[in-house]
Amino acid sequence: MKVNQLKLEIENYWDKKKEVWSTNDSIRKIVIHVIDYVEQGSIRVSDFINGKWRVNEWIKKAIIMYFYIKKMKTIELGPFEFYDKIPIKNKFKEKGIRVVPHAVVRYGSYISPGVILMPSYVNIGSYIGKETMIDTWATIGSCAQIGKRVHISGGVGIGGVLEPIQDNPVIIEDNVFIGSRCILVEGVLIEKESVLGANVVITSSTKIFDVTNQKPIEIKGIIPKYSVVIPGSYPKKFPSGIYHIPCAMIIGKRKESTNKKTSLNEALRTHHLVL
Repeated sequence: MKVNQLKLEIENYWDKKKEVWSTNDSIRKIVIHVIDYVEQGSIRVSDFINGKWRVNEWIKKAIIMYFYIKKMKTIELGPFEFYDKIPIKNKFKEKGIRVVPHAVVRYGSYISPGVILMPSYVNIGSYIGKETMIDTWATIGSCAQIGKRVHISGGVGIGGVLEPIQDNPVIIEDNVFIGSRCILVEGVLIEKESVLGANVVITSSTKIFDVTNQKPIEIKGIIPKYSVVIPGSYPKKFPSGIYHIPCAMIIGKRKESTNKKTSLNEALRTHHLVL
Protein backbone atom coordinates (compact mmCIF):
# COMPACT_ATOMS: atom_id res chain seq x y z
CA MET A 1 0.00 0.00 0.00
CA LYS A 2 1.29 3.48 -0.89
CA VAL A 3 2.32 5.89 1.88
CA ASN A 4 -0.41 8.43 1.07
CA GLN A 5 -3.06 5.74 1.37
CA LEU A 6 -1.60 4.55 4.68
CA LYS A 7 -1.74 8.10 5.97
CA LEU A 8 -5.41 8.46 5.02
CA GLU A 9 -6.26 5.15 6.69
CA ILE A 10 -4.46 6.06 9.94
CA GLU A 11 -6.15 9.46 10.10
CA ASN A 12 -9.52 7.80 9.56
CA TYR A 13 -8.99 5.08 12.18
CA TRP A 14 -7.52 7.53 14.70
CA ASP A 15 -10.95 9.00 15.43
CA LYS A 16 -12.44 5.63 16.27
CA LYS A 17 -12.62 4.33 19.85
CA LYS A 18 -9.41 2.78 21.16
CA GLU A 19 -11.24 -0.45 21.91
CA VAL A 20 -11.87 -0.83 18.16
CA TRP A 21 -8.16 -0.55 17.31
CA SER A 22 -7.25 -3.82 19.00
CA THR A 23 -10.22 -5.81 17.69
CA ASN A 24 -10.47 -4.71 14.04
CA ASP A 25 -8.22 -6.77 11.73
CA SER A 26 -8.15 -4.07 9.04
CA ILE A 27 -6.85 -1.50 11.52
CA ARG A 28 -4.24 -3.94 12.83
CA LYS A 29 -2.91 -4.63 9.33
CA ILE A 30 -2.65 -0.92 8.45
CA VAL A 31 -0.89 -0.01 11.70
CA ILE A 32 1.58 -2.89 11.41
CA HIS A 33 2.26 -1.90 7.80
CA VAL A 34 3.18 1.64 8.93
CA ILE A 35 5.46 0.38 11.71
CA ASP A 36 7.18 -1.94 9.23
CA TYR A 37 7.90 1.09 7.03
CA VAL A 38 9.36 2.98 10.00
CA GLU A 39 11.45 -0.08 10.87
CA GLN A 40 12.84 -0.14 7.31
CA GLY A 41 13.55 3.61 7.21
CA SER A 42 11.11 4.12 4.33
CA ILE A 43 9.27 6.76 6.37
CA ARG A 44 10.26 8.66 9.52
CA VAL A 45 8.58 10.70 12.23
CA SER A 46 10.25 13.96 11.16
CA ASP A 47 11.48 15.08 7.73
CA PHE A 48 13.69 18.02 6.78
CA ILE A 49 11.75 19.82 4.04
CA ASN A 50 12.48 23.25 2.54
CA GLY A 51 14.98 24.08 5.26
CA LYS A 52 12.71 23.15 8.17
CA TRP A 53 11.96 20.07 10.25
CA ARG A 54 8.39 18.89 9.93
CA VAL A 55 6.68 16.31 12.13
CA ASN A 56 4.59 13.59 10.50
CA GLU A 57 1.78 13.42 13.03
CA TRP A 58 0.11 10.46 11.37
CA ILE A 59 3.18 8.28 12.01
CA LYS A 60 3.10 9.20 15.69
CA LYS A 61 -0.57 8.26 15.72
CA ALA A 62 0.30 4.90 14.19
CA ILE A 63 2.91 4.26 16.89
CA ILE A 64 0.41 5.04 19.65
CA MET A 65 -2.12 2.72 17.98
CA TYR A 66 0.58 0.02 17.76
CA PHE A 67 0.84 -0.01 21.56
CA TYR A 68 -2.89 -0.66 21.76
CA ILE A 69 -3.04 -3.48 19.23
CA LYS A 70 0.01 -5.40 20.47
CA LYS A 71 -0.42 -7.90 23.29
CA MET A 72 1.93 -8.52 26.18
CA LYS A 73 4.06 -11.62 25.73
CA THR A 74 7.22 -13.24 26.98
CA ILE A 75 10.31 -12.60 24.85
CA GLU A 76 13.22 -15.00 25.37
CA LEU A 77 16.74 -14.22 24.16
CA GLY A 78 19.05 -16.98 25.26
CA PRO A 79 19.13 -16.87 29.07
CA PHE A 80 17.39 -13.47 29.14
CA GLU A 81 13.65 -13.01 29.44
CA PHE A 82 11.50 -9.94 28.82
CA TYR A 83 7.77 -9.35 29.08
CA ASP A 84 6.54 -6.61 26.76
CA LYS A 85 4.34 -5.65 23.81
CA ILE A 86 6.95 -4.49 21.30
CA PRO A 87 9.30 -6.99 19.60
CA ILE A 88 13.07 -6.48 19.68
CA LYS A 89 14.97 -5.64 16.49
CA ASN A 90 17.22 -8.39 15.12
CA LYS A 91 19.35 -9.43 12.10
CA PHE A 92 21.96 -6.75 12.81
CA LYS A 93 24.68 -8.50 10.77
CA GLU A 94 22.56 -8.35 7.62
CA LYS A 95 21.84 -4.67 8.29
CA GLY A 96 25.51 -3.76 8.79
CA ILE A 97 25.07 -2.62 12.39
CA ARG A 98 27.54 -3.38 15.19
CA VAL A 99 25.68 -4.19 18.41
CA VAL A 100 27.53 -4.81 21.68
CA PRO A 101 25.78 -6.71 24.49
CA HIS A 102 23.56 -5.48 26.16
CA ALA A 103 22.29 -2.99 23.62
CA VAL A 104 18.51 -3.25 23.16
CA VAL A 105 16.63 -1.82 20.18
CA ARG A 106 12.86 -1.94 19.89
CA TYR A 107 11.22 -2.92 16.62
CA GLY A 108 9.90 0.09 14.73
CA SER A 109 13.08 2.12 14.99
CA TYR A 110 15.49 2.60 12.09
CA ILE A 111 19.23 2.04 12.53
CA SER A 112 21.39 2.87 9.51
CA PRO A 113 24.32 0.77 8.28
CA GLY A 114 27.61 1.57 9.99
CA VAL A 115 26.02 2.52 13.32
CA ILE A 116 27.72 1.25 16.49
CA LEU A 117 25.53 0.51 19.50
CA MET A 118 27.38 0.05 22.75
CA PRO A 119 25.24 -1.21 25.69
CA SER A 120 22.38 1.24 25.22
CA TYR A 121 18.65 1.51 24.55
CA VAL A 122 16.83 2.72 21.43
CA ASN A 123 13.04 3.16 21.53
CA ILE A 124 10.38 2.75 18.85
CA GLY A 125 9.99 5.47 16.22
CA SER A 126 13.56 6.72 16.49
CA TYR A 127 15.90 7.18 13.53
CA ILE A 128 19.70 6.91 13.64
CA GLY A 129 21.82 7.96 10.67
CA LYS A 130 24.89 6.31 9.15
CA GLU A 131 28.15 5.91 11.10
CA THR A 132 26.70 7.23 14.34
CA MET A 133 28.02 6.00 17.69
CA ILE A 134 25.61 5.41 20.59
CA ASP A 135 27.92 4.95 23.56
CA THR A 136 27.48 3.01 26.80
CA TRP A 137 24.25 3.51 28.78
CA ALA A 138 22.96 6.17 26.42
CA THR A 139 19.20 6.14 25.83
CA ILE A 140 17.42 7.24 22.66
CA GLY A 141 13.76 8.05 23.33
CA SER A 142 10.78 7.18 21.16
CA CYS A 143 10.73 9.13 17.87
CA ALA A 144 14.10 10.88 18.49
CA GLN A 145 15.87 11.71 15.21
CA ILE A 146 19.67 11.34 15.14
CA GLY A 147 21.72 12.31 12.08
CA LYS A 148 24.83 10.92 10.39
CA ARG A 149 28.24 10.66 12.07
CA VAL A 150 26.88 11.76 15.46
CA HIS A 151 28.66 10.75 18.66
CA ILE A 152 26.32 10.20 21.60
CA SER A 153 28.64 9.78 24.60
CA GLY A 154 28.19 7.58 27.64
CA GLY A 155 25.18 8.12 29.86
CA VAL A 156 23.47 10.63 27.55
CA GLY A 157 19.68 10.85 27.74
CA ILE A 158 17.94 11.79 24.51
CA GLY A 159 14.21 12.34 24.99
CA GLY A 160 11.73 11.36 22.35
CA VAL A 161 8.38 13.21 22.38
CA LEU A 162 5.75 10.80 21.16
CA GLU A 163 3.08 13.05 22.63
CA PRO A 164 1.87 15.71 22.01
CA ILE A 165 1.69 14.33 18.50
CA GLN A 166 2.01 17.78 16.90
CA ASP A 167 5.39 18.44 18.53
CA ASN A 168 8.70 17.59 16.92
CA PRO A 169 10.82 15.08 18.83
CA VAL A 170 14.38 15.78 19.89
CA ILE A 171 16.39 16.20 16.68
CA ILE A 172 20.18 16.01 16.41
CA GLU A 173 21.57 16.86 12.98
CA ASP A 174 24.69 15.52 11.25
CA ASN A 175 28.24 15.54 12.69
CA VAL A 176 27.22 16.57 16.22
CA PHE A 177 29.19 15.57 19.33
CA ILE A 178 27.14 15.12 22.52
CA GLY A 179 29.32 14.98 25.65
CA SER A 180 28.96 12.55 28.52
CA ARG A 181 25.83 12.73 30.72
CA CYS A 182 24.07 15.39 28.62
CA ILE A 183 20.27 15.44 28.75
CA LEU A 184 18.27 16.68 25.75
CA VAL A 185 14.47 16.53 26.00
CA GLU A 186 11.16 18.17 25.02
CA GLY A 187 11.80 18.49 21.30
CA VAL A 188 15.02 20.52 21.34
CA LEU A 189 16.93 20.85 18.07
CA ILE A 190 20.73 20.50 17.91
CA GLU A 191 21.84 21.75 14.51
CA LYS A 192 24.70 20.28 12.50
CA GLU A 193 28.37 20.30 13.58
CA SER A 194 27.61 21.41 17.14
CA VAL A 195 29.63 20.23 20.14
CA LEU A 196 28.03 19.89 23.58
CA GLY A 197 30.30 19.57 26.62
CA ALA A 198 29.63 17.11 29.42
CA ASN A 199 26.52 17.57 31.58
CA VAL A 200 24.72 20.07 29.35
CA VAL A 201 20.98 19.87 30.08
CA ILE A 202 18.55 21.41 27.60
CA THR A 203 14.75 21.34 27.76
CA SER A 204 12.26 23.45 25.82
CA SER A 205 12.37 26.08 28.58
CA THR A 206 16.12 26.05 29.30
CA LYS A 207 17.74 29.41 28.68
CA ILE A 208 20.58 29.22 26.17
CA PHE A 209 22.98 32.16 26.20
CA ASP A 210 25.27 32.94 23.26
CA VAL A 211 28.14 34.72 25.00
CA THR A 212 30.44 35.04 22.00
CA ASN A 213 29.65 38.74 21.46
CA GLN A 214 29.76 41.88 23.63
CA LYS A 215 26.20 41.27 24.81
CA PRO A 216 24.64 37.84 25.47
CA ILE A 217 21.88 36.63 23.16
CA GLU A 218 19.19 34.46 24.74
CA ILE A 219 17.47 31.67 22.83
CA LYS A 220 15.46 28.57 23.71
CA GLY A 221 14.88 25.15 22.21
CA ILE A 222 17.64 25.24 19.60
CA ILE A 223 21.43 25.07 19.41
CA PRO A 224 22.53 26.81 16.18
CA LYS A 225 24.90 24.99 13.83
CA TYR A 226 28.63 24.85 14.66
CA SER A 227 28.02 25.91 18.29
CA VAL A 228 30.34 24.87 21.12
CA VAL A 229 28.22 24.56 24.26
CA ILE A 230 28.97 24.08 27.95
CA PRO A 231 26.75 24.05 31.08
CA GLY A 232 26.40 27.30 33.01
CA SER A 233 24.10 29.12 35.42
CA TYR A 234 22.49 32.52 35.87
CA PRO A 235 21.20 34.32 38.99
CA LYS A 236 17.49 34.52 39.70
CA LYS A 237 15.80 36.25 42.58
CA PHE A 238 13.32 34.34 44.75
CA PRO A 239 11.47 35.44 47.93
CA SER A 240 14.12 33.72 50.03
CA GLY A 241 17.10 35.09 48.14
CA ILE A 242 19.11 34.88 44.91
CA TYR A 243 19.89 31.46 43.52
CA HIS A 244 21.61 30.23 40.39
CA ILE A 245 19.54 28.45 37.73
CA PRO A 246 21.11 26.01 35.23
CA CYS A 247 21.49 27.16 31.64
CA ALA A 248 23.49 26.32 28.53
CA MET A 249 26.19 28.64 27.20
CA ILE A 250 27.39 28.93 23.62
CA ILE A 251 31.04 29.89 24.05
CA GLY A 252 32.18 29.73 20.44
CA LYS A 253 31.76 28.28 16.99
CA ARG A 254 33.28 25.13 15.57
CA LYS A 255 35.01 25.91 12.30
CA GLU A 256 33.34 24.42 9.25
CA SER A 257 36.76 23.19 8.12
CA THR A 258 37.30 21.26 11.34
CA ASN A 259 37.66 17.51 10.91
CA LYS A 260 34.27 15.88 11.43
CA LYS A 261 35.84 13.50 13.96
CA THR A 262 37.34 16.24 16.12
CA SER A 263 37.00 15.24 19.76
CA LEU A 264 35.13 17.23 22.36
CA ASN A 265 38.34 18.17 24.17
CA GLU A 266 39.96 19.42 20.96
CA ALA A 267 36.93 21.57 20.19
CA LEU A 268 36.99 23.04 23.70
CA ARG A 269 40.75 23.69 23.62
CA THR A 270 40.17 25.82 20.55
CA HIS A 271 38.23 28.14 22.87
CA HIS A 272 40.80 27.91 25.70
CA LEU A 273 38.52 25.78 27.87
CA VAL A 274 38.94 22.15 28.89
CA LEU A 275 36.39 20.45 31.13
